[in-house]
Amino acid sequence: MLPDFVWDRHSNPKSGWTRLLAYPVLIAAGFTRRWRLLALTVAFLVCNPLLFPEPESESDDWMHTVVRAEQQWSDRGRPFIGLGFPQILNLLQLPVFASNIYAVYERRPVATVVTTAATMGLKLWFVAELVRRYDPADGSTS
Repeated sequence: MLPDFVWDRHSNPKSGWTRLLAYPVLIAAGFTRRWRLLALTVAFLVCNPLLFPEPESESDDWMHTVVRAEQQWSDRGRPFIGLGFPQILNLLQLPVFASNIYAVYERRPVATVVTTAATMGLKLWFVAELVRRYDPADGSTS
């Protein structure tokens, strides 16, 4: 469970969108063996939730809602990976992600593109399901 101040800063839509868009950069850096770019992207992903200020007000931006839905899900003690729905989406994402990393390692361009898209698609489907279950009236998030 993350501290509230991290969730608050990460709820800035710029944090979520740049984090999402950093994944293809990470994969491209590994594929092209640009180690400095890979290291910088990993550092960015680690620091990302703290790089952006907390939004001044609640936002209608979908990514803001995604982060709040993830926070609510986590605060309610629900696992992100499991056999239930939507957790199964993250469970399915694990072998797809492993295949993505293997495709990068082997420098297989078509497999890299397909598994990158599949990894991102499963993640977006998972968070879209969290948004569907999100209760914005529950301001406590716990």
